[in-house]
Amino acid sequence: MAQVEHAVDADLSTTLSSLDGIVDWTMAFLPKFAIGGVVFLLFWGIGWAVRMGILRASARHPARNVGLVLGRLSQWGLRFLGLLVAVTIMFPSVKPVDLLGLLGIGSVAIGFAFKDILQNFLAGILILLRQPFRIGDQIVFKSFEGTVEGIETRTTVIKTYDGRRVFVPNGEIFTNAVTVNTAYGIRRSEHDVGVGYGDDVRRAAGVILDALRGVDGVRDDPPPEALAVELAGSTVNIRARWWTDARQHEVLRVRHDVIAAIKDQLGQAGIDLPFPTRVVLFHDQTEETDGDRRRQREGWPAGDDPPQPRTIAGVLKKTGPDGQEEEPARSIRPGGTPVGHTD
Repeated sequence: MAQVEHAVDADLSTTLSSLDGIVDWTMAFLPKFAIGGVVFLLFWGIGWAVRMGILRASARHPARNVGLVLGRLSQWGLRFLGLLVAVTIMFPSVKPVDLLGLLGIGSVAIGFAFKDILQNFLAGILILLRQPFRIGDQIVFKSFEGTVEGIETRTTVIKTYDGRRVFVPNGEIFTNAVTVNTAYGIRRSEHDVGVGYGDDVRRAAGVILDALRGVDGVRDDPPPEALAVELAGSTVNIRARWWTDARQHEVLRVRHDVIAAIKDQLGQAGIDLPFPTRVVLFHDQTEETDGDRRRQREGWPAGDDPPQPRTIAGVLKKTGPDGQEEEPARSIRPGGTPVGHTD
């Protein structure tokens, strides 16, 4: 019995000793943890301040995107440095060299796990540095067209013309073709106008050119043009080309005014804007086999006794006074039996 009590007392003393050790370690660690947390927050705030300072310094600079890149890289670099300093304060036995080695080993696994994120991040940095387009430019990417609202390190934000917001991964933008409509500040538009074959093409082109010059928003330099481009089935097509401000709203507004002005000017000049014309040929007016349904090729019933052909003239003659078509006369087989009659 005495041995059991002695064992219990030994276990209890060991447990209490362990608890005392944990409490002592915790009390010794708490100041280090607090100091490390304060240091990390300090570096976090310094990183934010550095980023804001760089952004303000480059806000009105042509290389604004470079400021965005430097600001973000500086912020994340200071945060990472603050994390290393905080860890070494909390755990004095851990050296920064050991942490860097551990991060080097873990970076391979992180790279595989976050491949797309890292790809978009690097593509975003390259886009900000190369500046293929800027914030406020109007671009076309695949089926999306609109104004660039922001260029982030992972995505590019586009506001479409119909008021929707699109987030496009930078990796896709960097590896695919992008059309920048506002890259040069001006943009050319064109529209084909068909005039009649009986009209003077040169005179019609001159009228169209005068109409272009009178529209507000059409630039004088480069000058507008009116060029004959096609002899179509019913019209001679003249292509009107003009330059405007590159913004989408201005392009559409000027196009409306241009089309209205061209129509009015051509009408006042007496130049025809013909409708499409079609010519329809009937089978019995094209070749000698038409009308003979034993020989023709257009898919009429074949055989020795096909239906009799009908001509336009014959149909017109058989139209009654009330405008209704009378029953056509039936053809008679040899022997007096009408075609279509069944016994």
